[in-house]
Amino acid sequence: MLEPDKNPNPKLIVDPPGWLRQLMRRQFDRVTDLRKVNQRRQKAEKKRQRSGDPHVVEYFHQLDDPYSHLTAQVLAIFAERYDVVLKPHLIRAAGGKNQPELEKLAKWARRDAALIAPYYGLKFPEDAGIRPDIECQNAAALALSKLSAESFLRSISEISTALWNGEIEPKDGDNIDALLEEGSARLSELGHYSGATFFYAGEWYWGVDRLFHLEQRLRDLGTCKTTELPLICPRPDIDVSGVDASALTLDFYPSLNSPYTSIIYDHTISMKDECGIQFNHKPVLPMIMRGVPATRAKGMYIIFDTKREAEFLGVPFGPMITPIGDPTRQAYSLLPWAMEQGKDEALMSSLLSCAFAKGIGLHTKKGMKQAVEASGLDWVTAKKHLGSDGWKAMVEKHQDEMVDGLGLWGVPSYRLSGPDGEPDLAVWGQDRLWLIAAEIRRRAAKAGVSI
Repeated sequence: MLEPDKNPNPKLIVDPPGWLRQLMRRQFDRVTDLRKVNQRRQKAEKKRQRSGDPHVVEYFHQLDDPYSHLTAQVLAIFAERYDVVLKPHLIRAAGGKNQPELEKLAKWARRDAALIAPYYGLKFPEDAGIRPDIECQNAAALALSKLSAESFLRSISEISTALWNGEIEPKDGDNIDALLEEGSARLSELGHYSGATFFYAGEWYWGVDRLFHLEQRLRDLGTCKTTELPLICPRPDIDVSGVDASALTLDFYPSLNSPYTSIIYDHTISMKDECGIQFNHKPVLPMIMRGVPATRAKGMYIIFDTKREAEFLGVPFGPMITPIGDPTRQAYSLLPWAMEQGKDEALMSSLLSCAFAKGIGLHTKKGMKQAVEASGLDWVTAKKHLGSDGWKAMVEKHQDEMVDGLGLWGVPSYRLSGPDGEPDLAVWGQDRLWLIAAEIRRRAAKAGVSI
């Protein structure tokens, strides 16, 4: 289905009027303005210094979350390396609109955590199920609840490993809800919803994927005790240099309303051009238009996190005006025509840049004209294709492939295929392009075409 008949998201969000797009822009600008971010950080640090308090980092651990298991393996190292007070909390999955696909998420997280673990020098049990047994979780929670914060940090890796290996003796009769309520309430109070997260002085950092951002912030504050040592979890490079991947195929599923897609789109195109991989460009509709629930808290975190990731990647992000709704439909109506001219990638890149880096509203004819012409396409001809329906069957097919075929629902998503005998690798997220690059390098070498 292209768009659900009854979208659970309000029409005002799926198809916002122009005034609301401008209001949202001002809210996004406040989040992504680096000057304001630095001012908030300086204010928090001055307040801490005046009070004489230590640097306090709160960590939220979800026992049945694979990403929490990976993070558990670095907590003791982190606590030892930085002059901080690390306060751990046990939580439960938030669910609801913040995590609307809990069963799908559990399966994806289990698979994804196992894929990335070796690149961070970590381990995920090969025979682990989707989730540990609930009674074993109960026993682990009870054991951890009896420990001081310091003992928790020293023991969590061993206990989590035993839990995921099925080596913890289950306990009947004990209910861990009360133990998890306090931590879950604190997580909600601070405005987040996910496990494996760190909170420090107003900002959130998710798992081993974002730990390097927190490490760098703490190093800038002079809290690292061993500056000669590297970061605990540095982000792997996106590297396909010297690789001929022409025997492989990459399917790319971007979305026009995705902040994360906007900062990795051009990197993806550059990577595929560099290694010569066979490439299939498969745009899909934004999650909100496909009926995936969204919340303001999650949306604002994504905007802030995207800005942080964009700075790391060295790409612009902000000012932005959301192209959700009719601007996306109008833009996609140009895709079949652009594909005929080999310009669909250039068009998508230009649209994303206008919406997320230049603050150009695609809901206006002027904005759409700027995006089309910047891609090298003719606006007079483009107007003849605006509003046509030829894109719908194509995009619906892409969505069916991604959601039903690959079990993914977020964007950007990737599927790497080949050589013969290798299973397809399907991953989700702009922070997985490095994994795709690493796998391209490995598979190309196996196919005997690396140079």
